[in-house]
Amino acid sequence: MPRYIERVQFKDQTTSASQTVLTEVAEARSPGTGSENGYLIVIYGPEMGRRVRVSTEPLVIGRSPKCEIPIDQESVSRNHCRIRFEAGEFLVRDLGSTNGTYVNDDLVHEEGRLRHGDQLKVGRTILKFIVGDDVEAEYHEEIYRLMTTDGLTQLHNKRYFDQMLDREVARAKRYKRSFSVLVFDLDLFKDINDRFGHLAGDAILRQLGAVMSGRLRVNDVLARVGGEEFALITPEVGLEGAKELAGKINRLIGDTRFEFEGARVRVTVSVGVAEWQTHYEDPSDLLKAADDKMYEAKRNGRNQVCS
Repeated sequence: MPRYIERVQFKDQTTSASQTVLTEVAEARSPGTGSENGYLIVIYGPEMGRRVRVSTEPLVIGRSPKCEIPIDQESVSRNHCRIRFEAGEFLVRDLGSTNGTYVNDDLVHEEGRLRHGDQLKVGRTILKFIVGDDVEAEYHEEIYRLMTTDGLTQLHNKRYFDQMLDREVARAKRYKRSFSVLVFDLDLFKDINDRFGHLAGDAILRQLGAVMSGRLRVNDVLARVGGEEFALITPEVGLEGAKELAGKINRLIGDTRFEFEGARVRVTVSVGVAEWQTHYEDPSDLLKAADDKMYEAKRNGRNQVCS
């Protein structure tokens, strides 16, 4: 069974630790050709970046080391789900798992189809399915995307955010232009995890990413920068405009119906706002100013904006 190692540097949002992923690429089955040839790529969870080649032979995902794709997590059942190929398409079946199997956030009740680009959620791990004639090239494109995207929320990650913040600071210094940063954090997120479990916490963060996507200007940069912390860069926007935007975000999230397994979960955010100042020495000064304001909002009772 051929194997090789790829080295990729990631910021793991599940642990908030930076790590170098040694990606072991294993051929779980002999590859087919055309639509029979695909990969499952871990885009969120332990071993992020790992890929497993899939083809016409069935494979099982689960906590058992005997599975073709073993995932050692408490939220994953020993034999969680099975993927098989039939009549020109890939199918996934839940094997009576405790926490269910999801495709694009839809629970698999009996057996569902897996199409190119689908996201398969097993416990707290998310795998992306790619299939076609040029899966090798698609895999490397996905690795590049992983380096700038948070796999859970599909927003930008901290690595990308830091790069864009450096760019905006350089622009502000060169052209004497203003911009602002918003930092917002989910209120009492630990209580959500304690009451409903970490699967619920992941679901809420994923829903928040979907709510925020498409609600901002093209040039705005929104990222997940910590476990339940998000940050937004607003080019060419001063403090007053940023405060107005922060209020809209606060109301949008507060008015959104977040759910987990049919139960409504009340979600609010505290938002801190800061504008770039000429006396700041580097981007971290601006980020700290916004972060301090966010904590001020927390101390003042949460679910509000401070600037």
